[in-house]
Amino acid sequence: MKIGIIGATGHVGTFLTNEALTRGHEVTGIVRNVPEETQDHLTFLQKDVFNLTTADIQDFDVLICSYNAPEGEEEEHVQVMKHLVDILKGTDVRLFVVGGAGSLYVDSKLTTHLFETDEFPDEFKPTSINMSAGLDYLKNSDGVRWTYLSPSKDFLLNGARTGKYKVGQEQLLISKYGKSEISMADYAIAMLDEIEEPEHQQQRYTVCSM
Repeated sequence: MKIGIIGATGHVGTFLTNEALTRGHEVTGIVRNVPEETQDHLTFLQKDVFNLTTADIQDFDVLICSYNAPEGEEEEHVQVMKHLVDILKGTDVRLFVVGGAGSLYVDSKLTTHLFETDEFPDEFKPTSINMSAGLDYLKNSDGVRWTYLSPSKDFLLNGARTGKYKVGQEQLLISKYGKSEISMADYAIAMLDEIEEPEHQQQRYTVCSM
């Protein structure tokens, strides 16, 4: 497949890029600054996400958004979703969003988000609140094929690549060891699994280590 990745050189974007390349996909990294290193089947489009047009993305099978808004500009998480919906509407390109854990619910009745709990760090609330609003916008949008994948509470940069994970929907997951965590490597595996064999179209879902 032809896969475009917004934020391909960021932490999560790098894992997604490498996983996609390992599986034989053609990847276009959409970045502000093009790295010097090159790899086979990897090209770059130097462009700000807000300047992307339908013409830029219409040849992709999949567009992954791994955008991380700067501190103090967290509302961009909503603005990015609105812009991507605008340029993707009516195309066959599937949108995959790297979401956050803060918007997951901590109760079975789905009334309390993780970011609404007392123990949730204040410094992460602006990001989580705006990412949650972006998800709500996506859920209420028509004409776009989308999937939104939330990690677990602890999203581990240096975690192990096990190739194993369990899947949930709207509620925060806990592993058999009592931890809510997933490595970025296993998260990338989960997203590429979904890209290749879709099971959560027009849905948000989440993954957690076993």
